[in-house]
Amino acid sequence: MRKTVEGGGVVMLVVLFWITYAALNGPQQLPLRVPTHFDISGRPNAWGSPQVLWLLPVIGTCLYLLMTALATIRFRNYNLPVRVTDRNLPFIHEKTGEMIAWIKLEVLSLFVYIQWSIIEGARAGEFHLPPMMIPVFLVLIFATVGWYLAIIIKGARALSESPDSADRAKY
Repeated sequence: MRKTVEGGGVVMLVVLFWITYAALNGPQQLPLRVPTHFDISGRPNAWGSPQVLWLLPVIGTCLYLLMTALATIRFRNYNLPVRVTDRNLPFIHEKTGEMIAWIKLEVLSLFVYIQWSIIEGARAGEFHLPPMMIPVFLVLIFATVGWYLAIIIKGARALSESPDSADRAKY
């Protein structure tokens, strides 16, 4: 499953670059200024050159690479309410990697949505982001973390207590 989710993250990163490139170099020209910041109600309160649209793809790439590096490091110490042992450590690594892959996909999906909204709003001359967009994405990200922490804790405890590491297949 992790490879599929990782693939989704790569697709979102490519889409982010593609829509930015297409907006800046495509046949439909953007206005000389585009919104660069939005207030809590979703209305723009700062403007800039269309070239500032490259900021989200660059930040998205940096976050993607940072989270990928974080997922590949094999930490021995985790701050979990369960004892980390040699038996449950591979399970914890696997599930932590899956969680980070999901978070990458969710963050990049948010970036694609924001970028697309800015570009379409700039073309239409109507700038507005839904005010509930960020809270919904935050709830989604925290739900992912909570879900995976519950899986990690339950699975790690089961593996620590069971004599057979084949129990790992249950989680």
